[in-house]
Amino acid sequence: MSIDSVPRPDGLILAPFRALRYVPNAVSLANVLAPPYDVIDDTERRELEARDPHNVVRLTLPQDTDGPDSRYLSAAATLEAWRADGILAADAQAGLYVYEQQADGHTQRGLVGALGLTPAEDAIVLPHENTMAGPVADRLALMVATAADLEMIFLVYEGGGAASRAVADADREPPLVDVRTVDGTRHRMWAVTEPATLEAIAADLHPRRAVIADGHHRYATFLRYQVERHNAGDGQGPWDLGLAFLVDGSTFGPQVHAIHRAIPGLPAVRAADLAATGFTVTEIAGGSAAAEEELAKAGVVGVAFALTDGARAWLLTDPDPDKLAAALPAEKSAAWRSLDVAVAHGYLIDALWQVEDTESVVEFHHDVASAVGAAAAAGGVALLLNPTPVADVAAVAAAGDRMPRKSTLFVPKPATGLVIRSFADA
Repeated sequence: MSIDSVPRPDGLILAPFRALRYVPNAVSLANVLAPPYDVIDDTERRELEARDPHNVVRLTLPQDTDGPDSRYLSAAATLEAWRADGILAADAQAGLYVYEQQADGHTQRGLVGALGLTPAEDAIVLPHENTMAGPVADRLALMVATAADLEMIFLVYEGGGAASRAVADADREPPLVDVRTVDGTRHRMWAVTEPATLEAIAADLHPRRAVIADGHHRYATFLRYQVERHNAGDGQGPWDLGLAFLVDGSTFGPQVHAIHRAIPGLPAVRAADLAATGFTVTEIAGGSAAAEEELAKAGVVGVAFALTDGARAWLLTDPDPDKLAAALPAEKSAAWRSLDVAVAHGYLIDALWQVEDTESVVEFHHDVASAVGAAAAAGGVALLLNPTPVADVAAVAAAGDRMPRKSTLFVPKPATGLVIRSFADA
């Protein structure tokens, strides 16, 4: 069987499902939730395991206990045991779920449901990053063993219709869940089960398209598992859908943070001198303390970067148009070539600095302080970027391109453990 014979929806589908959830009186929900698997290091994993013996990290990041790859069977046995012991139970009625996060003065709210799977070429669910084989193989082995979607992917779309209204109106009713996790984030969730509302949501979403904000490897796993099940002759089933969190970016959308760079082996003064061969370079009065503010101002009118070593700082603006055009791949879309992060890597790092653009040379940092600290400690330079707007991410995805690596950080990320989509309950 070829991939062409796998069923492909003709629109955006977010279907109701029976969520497998922690039984409220069986656990302290705040102690069993976890971040997505791919942002948890070994130290945090151990902390989560110690917080509660039923923390969901024991399912999403199980450990080998009886030989190589025994972790997958261990996760399956744990999931089965938690169901048998009444720790987890499936909701009696299928529905969509409105999920809200409140953190740092920001509120994000969207719909959780079973997403109809469709490849990128159908232009319905649009990826904006490439994936690697290793993480997909790992997630696939876990999915096969547990027969469940343990974690949701995170999608952003341009809404404004019945789905957005249902999300906005959810808090007229008491929530199913209202819990604050140790990081200070408040999580609330409501079930949407009324047939007319579900029908209106489905009709509203069908002609739309969504961009994957987070979870590219999990979505690639969904697609691969779907093909494998159809190749095995299993026909249509729960593998034709995947657990997803869909957010209207124009209302209760995510925040997008920049991911900064540090190049330990490149002195900051040298970096500024080389940048001046292709940018307008201005030293920032006030040094690194003023760099972030000046960068934000300059980014309003065009591509801009800031360089700093913690003591001095420089603002980079107005890249030379001819040199820039020559440095960036001509086959890429205009949307891709206008990205700050594409200019940073293809023009500044590669063409002007002539630095090897690998993760062993160019470091990535989620906040300014860590980027500047890494640069200062190594006698190098921190390259500070402005956040990539959601609209620009969507434009690149719609053009069929992929963002350069480490381009965007969508926050807050949905918590793992609020809902699980077990294939047995589909």
